[in-house]
Amino acid sequence: MRRYAITDRSLFASKGDRGDSGLSGLVRQAALWAAECIDYIQLREKDLPPATVAGVARRMLDAVRGTSTRLLINSRLDIAVATAAHGVHLTSAPGELTPAQVQEVYAAAGLPRPIVSISCHSLAEVELAGNEADLILFAPVFHKTAGGEVVTAGVGLENLRAACVAAAPTPVYALGGVTWENADSCLKAGAAGVAGIRLFHDP
Repeated sequence: MRRYAITDRSLFASKGDRGDSGLSGLVRQAALWAAECIDYIQLREKDLPPATVAGVARRMLDAVRGTSTRLLINSRLDIAVATAAHGVHLTSAPGELTPAQVQEVYAAAGLPRPIVSISCHSLAEVELAGNEADLILFAPVFHKTAGGEVVTAGVGLENLRAACVAAAPTPVYALGGVTWENADSCLKAGAAGVAGIRLFHDP
């Protein structure tokens, strides 16, 4: 099963890393993920200043160097290029960058071909993304709850199965409410792997 971990520094800021807002925790976690052969890490700290994101990206790249783990930067192509990250994560929202544009910028900078992942929430988005993306995060597969109440409705395993068929041969990763208890059902539906935040964090 392939694994795609998404960062959330708040999990570390509440565990004793308040001095640097959890950034050191992210770097330590990246090293642990690399040791566990996690396939991808998405650096998703969208509220941080660009210079801070670039700084922690460089530290995380050092932490995974020499391993098979690849670091993708959420949305910020400029930061990904400046740090020579392995790739970029995009959304499928209208007006968003395309994988082809990301590849052109990497090539112009003399960098290796980037890995591009895209988050999709419908079959129409999957069909568009599958033509260019290296991998797709399909979400939310399962519903999310807070305080016993459903806050986000899941699309279900049948829609995940349809997304995998529509995306083929581009691999699809199940995201949203995924646990180790239901991960196998995602693979049986055709997913190449699973993605998540809390699923992989070990603060």
